Amino acid sequence: MREPQIDYAEVFHALPGMVALLTPDLVYVDANEDFQRLAGRTREQLLGRYIFDVFPENPNDPAAAGMRETRTSMLRAVATGERDTMAVIRYDIEDPQRPGRWAEHFWSPVNAPVLGPDGRVVLIVHRVEEVTELIHARGGAGSSDRQARVLEAELYTRSRELQEVNERLRRAHSREREVALALQEAMMPAPVPVGQHRAAVRYRPAVGALNVCGDWYDLVDLPGDRLAIAVGDVVGHGLKAACVMGQLRSALSAAARVADGPARALEVLGLYARSVDGAESTTAVKVFLDWDDNTVTYSSAGHPPPALLHPDGTVTFLDQATDPPLGARPEHVPRPQTATPFTDGATLVMYTDGLIERRTEDIDAGLTRLTDSLTSHHLIDPEALADALLADLLPPEGNTDDIALVVICL
Repeated sequence: MREPQIDYAEVFHALPGMVALLTPDLVYVDANEDFQRLAGRTREQLLGRYIFDVFPENPNDPAAAGMRETRTSMLRAVATGERDTMAVIRYDIEDPQRPGRWAEHFWSPVNAPVLGPDGRVVLIVHRVEEVTELIHARGGAGSSDRQARVLEAELYTRSRELQEVNERLRRAHSREREVALALQEAMMPAPVPVGQHRAAVRYRPAVGALNVCGDWYDLVDLPGDRLAIAVGDVVGHGLKAACVMGQLRSALSAAARVADGPARALEVLGLYARSVDGAESTTAVKVFLDWDDNTVTYSSAGHPPPALLHPDGTVTFLDQATDPPLGARPEHVPRPQTATPFTDGATLVMYTDGLIERRTEDIDAGLTRLTDSLTSHHLIDPEALADALLADLLPPEGNTDDIALVVICL
């Protein structure tokens, strides 16, 4: 059976309700028939024009806020790549046949992004339901008329309150993100020089006000020509995750200074994590580097495996000493650790899952991307390699999870 040939342009123009398409710069690309009819503008009067040149705000209403709120909603959809539903707004329209005459209108708008193949917003679908008649509905004279007017005022007032609550929530989340980022930056300063060895670290917060997480890295000098490195990831988002991260990072840093190996350091951290609310299911990997005997000793608590980049460009994942995340077992069990040799000129790369994982993919796809990038850039120094990995592996729309990254030349 042949599939029917659908003319989607005709479908768009026949859609019931007001629908328009705009560029990310808020310029009209198209508008369906209901939009043209109810807005009182022809397609030719809309296409190629900035939305607020076509529909300016009523200059006779000093309290008018429809243009500002509509612009904010549309630009937020462009910035976040997510649908933005507005409360009912009043937005008067000038009569095209009688310039200077403004008709009162109430609208219920939704702005939805359309993403291109690269994940960037290419269009905004602006769908609007006119609710003017509903707001103005009257059942007749007398008490019913008064009741209708009360209903009108109540509906409009509640919608304005909803808009204000949404704005306050967005500001509060934005403030929480700023505090969480400041806390993470304070706890993860640039590392001190690691002797003659070159190292680079990166921290990239998640894109979006609600997605700051609890990723961390840590570097600790040990006696002799040795170094302890850790990378970890606390489950959850926001300020609470950042606070838990700070406690666990400090505890593991202290444990590394007295433990006889990375496994024992993670055991101590696991015992401590039981007393920290929100530390359950945290993942972490601990590595001890020893340049005296050219060995990497490691232990992992459910964390993505470190990558050992050899001078010839081949990559080995350190995945032979992996155990469950912190707090995953009801009783304390010793953690495994493994040592592997390295040659001069190799590079160790440690990271959190935001660098490699995508929600629609198996983790192996991310590890393959990481391997390909490391092989392509195996001749450059740690600073350049760290930048190259972020450029190669981050999606075009930005990382939706935090990323901590440590690169050390061995």
